[in-house]
Amino acid sequence: MRILITGANGQLGCDLLRTLASHELVLMDLPAFDLTKPSCEKQVASVQPDLVIHAAAYTDVDGAEHQPALAMAVNAQGTEWVARGAARAKARLIYISTDYVFDGAKRTPYLENDPPNPLSAYGKSKLEGESRGLAHCPNALVVRTSWLYGTHGKNFVKTMMRLAMEQPELRVVADQRGCPTNAADLAQALAQMLRVNIRGIVHATGTGDCTWYELAFAIVSAMGRQTPIHPITTAEAGRRAARPSYSVLANCVLRQSGIALPHWRDSLIKFVKNTAASTAA
Repeated sequence: MRILITGANGQLGCDLLRTLASHELVLMDLPAFDLTKPSCEKQVASVQPDLVIHAAAYTDVDGAEHQPALAMAVNAQGTEWVARGAARAKARLIYISTDYVFDGAKRTPYLENDPPNPLSAYGKSKLEGESRGLAHCPNALVVRTSWLYGTHGKNFVKTMMRLAMEQPELRVVADQRGCPTNAADLAQALAQMLRVNIRGIVHATGTGDCTWYELAFAIVSAMGRQTPIHPITTAEAGRRAARPSYSVLANCVLRQSGIALPHWRDSLIKFVKNTAASTAA
């Protein structure tokens, strides 16, 4: 299968390269592939892929509050062009989205058909990207994930590991709850989705949920360190973009297809130990 991956140099993209190595991969990323330029539609169509995994995105949640137009240009208009290109090639489209399309008012896991209501410019741009992807490619699938971390790039897990080594104590938000998801696990789940004909929207996150504070505590524990961690509120953290206090996703549609991601704690422990070992080496 010829698979085009946008955002191939990103966090998820790097794990997709390893997981889908047996396929014919076409890799696209900046600067040659720019979602703010209409030419990206032709670039996608000209490759004649069987599948497009659209992982490229503007992902700076706080930065999007300063640059909402840019976030919308990349995540919404750019996704429309990718979807149009996929449709011209008669390809399947998988668009990677986020738990931040929800407002957090719910207190039970969000289902795929729950109405979204994003709080931030980033969330709004990703939701618009969902709408345009589904509207402009007949064979489209939106995959919402959350709290993603992996070996490539910056993420919360790697940041906490570094800070636990550098600082005498940590302060971490304890009033936001979600589902940590390992990028390698998500890549494996996406590979399994290639074998089932799902359209519409699915949620794909690590099993179980926790707060950022609980996640940080698990990270430090897996490192074998005793760094004190103090819980703080979202208000005390002072981040520019509003975030949902509860964004736990229920992977109902995926589970019906026989696909499940590991528990977040199991994947985290493995990741921390592997990362520590590679750093030591």
